[in-house]
Amino acid sequence: MAALRFSASDPQKASAKSTQCAILPVGSSLRLDDAGRALAKDSAGVLSAALKGGEFKGQVGETLLLHSPGAAQRILLIGVGDTKPTRGDYLKISRSLARALLASKAKDAQMHLGALKVGSSDWEWLCQRLATDLVYHAYRYALTLSKPKPAPTLNRFVLLSGDTALLRRARSALNRGGQAGGGINLARELANLPANYCTPEHLAKEARKLARGNDKASCKILNEKAMAELGMHSLLSVTAGTATPAKLIVLEYKGGKRGAAPHVLVGKGITFDSGGISLKPGAKMDEMKFDMGGAASVLGTMQAVMEMALPINVVAIIAAAENMPSGTATKPGDVITSMAGITIEVLNTDAEGRLVLCDALTYAERFKPASVVDIATLTGACVVALGSHASGLYANDDKLAEQLLDAGTTSHDRAWRMPLWDEYQRQLDSNFADMGNIGGPGGGSVTAACFLSRFATKYNWAHLDIAGSAWDSAPKGATGRPVGLLTQYLCDRASTD
Repeated sequence: MAALRFSASDPQKASAKSTQCAILPVGSSLRLDDAGRALAKDSAGVLSAALKGGEFKGQVGETLLLHSPGAAQRILLIGVGDTKPTRGDYLKISRSLARALLASKAKDAQMHLGALKVGSSDWEWLCQRLATDLVYHAYRYALTLSKPKPAPTLNRFVLLSGDTALLRRARSALNRGGQAGGGINLARELANLPANYCTPEHLAKEARKLARGNDKASCKILNEKAMAELGMHSLLSVTAGTATPAKLIVLEYKGGKRGAAPHVLVGKGITFDSGGISLKPGAKMDEMKFDMGGAASVLGTMQAVMEMALPINVVAIIAAAENMPSGTATKPGDVITSMAGITIEVLNTDAEGRLVLCDALTYAERFKPASVVDIATLTGACVVALGSHASGLYANDDKLAEQLLDAGTTSHDRAWRMPLWDEYQRQLDSNFADMGNIGGPGGGSVTAACFLSRFATKYNWAHLDIAGSAWDSAPKGATGRPVGLLTQYLCDRASTD
């Protein structure tokens, strides 16, 4: 599918042009405004007959596609109820509209406001949401399918309003929403790729591609020799059992003021996680290709930030590796030394994400960051605690935690703050090293965050455990989370810092 283009226009200028699909929000009273009456007249009674026939009730999120002999070849009705919608209603309307419009086979669409009541404070948010949902639902995985599903045909979406000030705000918000959706889809595509396609080297190539041609971006890839010279023996312990070399990917975007402290995103990029010597059960092990969901979300966020040309400095650090069993693999009971000089007893080789992240967090210190957020499909315990609806959020700074929570609420890519109390730290005690890499069966997501917190003492830091939110098992596929949250967080920082 070609890139979906968004625009906003005065309905008087757009009315003379035919469109393959006119979208009309209609309330449960089924009353039409002037634009709706004009559409009804142009449709030679098709629209009026549908409303009188009772097959459409105007309930929130309800859709009905009509074929018309008029200038608009199709008319898509979207129900909006009869009261001012809540943001939850807007979400339902936006998602239903996106699915129905993309299924209509229309190549372009114009959306009249109709009965949709939008307050000024919600206008930009709704425009951004509409664009994000359209791009999100247009995604199709195709690379390894001999007969992929046909891509949607929609290539242009126009929002109509007679308010000049609203039009200006709509154009900007629609573009931002489309760019955020594109970042989400990049994360989905990378995570959906099989592990024999999406290797650490493939992630490195994607990072280089993002930097290419952008004079504000640069990319550096550290190989295993360079990591060893830095003392990243924790990260390298994870890759010891595979023939596929690890990569530390550093992607910098300098869109802000020169010398301004950057915001750093650190992504877990385990492109396949067998568990190592502590081998995982065979059932659903195929889903461990999604264990690089944190890395995928970081690259997706960087794409969105660069396309938006945000006036902010951002650094992405991705620790990319495979975790495989072999005669050279790290063994349970081995003691390794991290870049920070902290020794770690590897009690379980399947707790490998924290072992790559801790060295990446230490590496982040050199950027003197304004904030550091790491993103990782880290623990099954987080799935037990929160399911798939919320990402687990841990932070050593309350202000940073609130900023991320607010960004999650705005983007509807929500997180829930979890405890990071000192009482949990003792579960990581070891008789043979400074700490163990697991803390026992209780509070597994918390003790994993406690482990990482020991390597994030020199800056404001947050950890997002996305083990439950990064992919779905039925139907199987990556969600692209938390690109929405991270992009909104960086948009907020760009406008307020």
